[in-house]
Amino acid sequence: MDREHWDAAYAEGVEGKSWHEAVPEASLRMIERSGLVPGRAIDVGGGASSLAGHLRGLGWDVTVLDISAAALELAQAALGSGAAQITWVAEDITRWRASVPFDLWHDRAVFHFLTDLEDRLAYARALRDGLRPGGAAVIATFAEDGPERCSGLPVRRYSPEGLLAALGQGLRLEGAERVRHVTPSGQEQKFQVSLLRRLPKE
Repeated sequence: MDREHWDAAYAEGVEGKSWHEAVPEASLRMIERSGLVPGRAIDVGGGASSLAGHLRGLGWDVTVLDISAAALELAQAALGSGAAQITWVAEDITRWRASVPFDLWHDRAVFHFLTDLEDRLAYARALRDGLRPGGAAVIATFAEDGPERCSGLPVRRYSPEGLLAALGQGLRLEGAERVRHVTPSGQEQKFQVSLLRRLPKE
């Protein structure tokens, strides 16, 4: 992933960006559906999303990982003193490994930017290594009939079943939801949000 691209994308703030959502309603619904009790959560590509604050308020121990330090700075500023209760990591998910496993893995619109097979395989390894058996992953990508590009970059679109296949073995698809996201400029983007369960390691 291109750190400079994403730092530049966040340089002028986030509220007018196509991916901005004031409240991450679909993510919160799917996390509730997972049945997990609050534990350790990671928001991959969390950037300037408000999800970390919502999860912290629900009792989760939250880590936010994003390739863009500029995005993380925006999120920290928005949370004010609450930012100190969250762990912030400026790293590329395809080159990062968790030191301890998480109960919840969340990703809204990172995986679909990984157009190179090598990057997708690296992401899948990070997910399998970083999510405890029985833990849940909530991953949102553009749906099969969603946009072909975002933020000037090509993306890969997925069905829930296609996402599961792309992530490889060790996961079970437990639910999915189609979401119509309306951008700040009024354009419609079709997402799929999948709930995946980490299976016991063989």
